[in-house]
Amino acid sequence: MSEVASPAETIGIRELVERAQVGDREALEELYLTHFDRIYSYLHIAVGNRHDAEDLTTQTFLRMLESISKYRVGKAPFSAWLFRIAHNLAVDHFRATKRLQPTDEVPESVDDAQPSAEAQAMQEIGRGSMLELIAALSPEQQQVLTLKFLFNFSNGEAATILGKTEGAVKSLQHRALASLQSKLPVPSL
Repeated sequence: MSEVASPAETIGIRELVERAQVGDREALEELYLTHFDRIYSYLHIAVGNRHDAEDLTTQTFLRMLESISKYRVGKAPFSAWLFRIAHNLAVDHFRATKRLQPTDEVPESVDDAQPSAEAQAMQEIGRGSMLELIAALSPEQQQVLTLKFLFNFSNGEAATILGKTEGAVKSLQHRALASLQSKLPVPSL
């Protein structure tokens, strides 16, 4: 999972962006390689299937190429700017197809150690229950939880991506977590 970028990484991205803005192909390629996995994962979670996520990821990077000259260093982190493009494309995708979010499951990461069949079954039951609880949240609450806990964005970065205020992101997160907590069974002592 990605962590908050160190100052050295931030400077490295800033230099890549500045080089990309003047047409440096290697810098553009490095930005693509650096951000591809996170953008694809975000879109796969947002749209729920591999095919649409691949298409939207391609569109995200095409938009990046088309508009990188408009990006202003310091206004928002580059990754938040790029995720905002991906978010807008996902919203447009749903508007165009006029459908609710699909129920395709998001693949889990592959572990070398295989748990027992019983452990796998219990994990699937728990995972299925949690996915059902999360699916009952509003799309905005789902997006906030995804950005905050899966991609480790700060409230400010999530606000930039979603086009909301930091306070709205905090409120959405609080309501989402309160809703999840109220639906979880109370453990018996």
